[in-house]
Amino acid sequence: MKDKTLLIMAAGMGSRFGGLKQIEPVGPNGEFIIDYSIYDAIKAGFNKVVFIIKEENYAIFKETIGKRVEPHVKVEYVFQNNDNIPKDYQELLKGRKKPLGTAHAILCAKDKINEPFAIINSDDFYGRDAYLKASDYLSTIKDNHYGLIAYRLGNTLTENGAAKRGVCKVNNNNELITIIESSTELDGDKVKVSPLYGSSSFEVTKDTIASMNMLLFTPNLFKILEEKLPIFLESNKGNIDSCEFLIPIVLNKLLEEKKIIVDVIETNANWYGVTYKEDKNLVVKALEELTDKGIYPQKLWISL
Repeated sequence: MKDKTLLIMAAGMGSRFGGLKQIEPVGPNGEFIIDYSIYDAIKAGFNKVVFIIKEENYAIFKETIGKRVEPHVKVEYVFQNNDNIPKDYQELLKGRKKPLGTAHAILCAKDKINEPFAIINSDDFYGRDAYLKASDYLSTIKDNHYGLIAYRLGNTLTENGAAKRGVCKVNNNNELITIIESSTELDGDKVKVSPLYGSSSFEVTKDTIASMNMLLFTPNLFKILEEKLPIFLESNKGNIDSCEFLIPIVLNKLLEEKKIIVDVIETNANWYGVTYKEDKNLVVKALEELTDKGIYPQKLWISL
């Protein structure tokens, strides 16, 4: 079996877990969404998990989530910090409080990953089929030919308010043209899309393809990120405290330069997440139904 790693971006977690959506209990025995993500990944053939976290959260993260999953899969921990920032820019970033963004988070895992890998958000439930499709794709993935597990935009939104989504344009070969990072909100039969960077708002149908940050790569991505990071920092010297080095922005640039192809792989899995407190009951109910159907056991980690 080809080695495959699941890279989980959890550096956005605060130093205290109480009240944070990433560690809201949603399963019948207090499981978090992240538990189901790792369980599904193991079932799909992933054999290593790398957590990207804040260094100050290491002990409590390992004690809560780590101790549950470490008996079942190889686990590594990576801290998102500025150690890999070029020296010319480290002084500039000293006053910055929040992480530099998802592309920088991925780069922090460079020394822990030497095999094909998938990235996910720590607080999104992607569904078993998404991991099966990701695993299949990673078995034959080629350098500079990446993958994106896609959902229908309307199925990822809540009636409780707007949510950030990657709205995708896709060609007839199911290849990505662009990802537009946007604030999206249901508006009757349509979805209102407000791009986060510069463009005017527009409407799309609920069937529009969306990215939920489940992306598939080879380790050659790390070299690309190392090349792009100084360029990004140089061009954002004027807003260094608020700019974000995001993986969709990097992918869009590489697509413009025709240096990569990104295959769009649609899943039939249902996505769930807790964007608002009111969403939690929907996630709990969905997981109850999946457990009742036998897709998940009552006691998740005891069954493996």
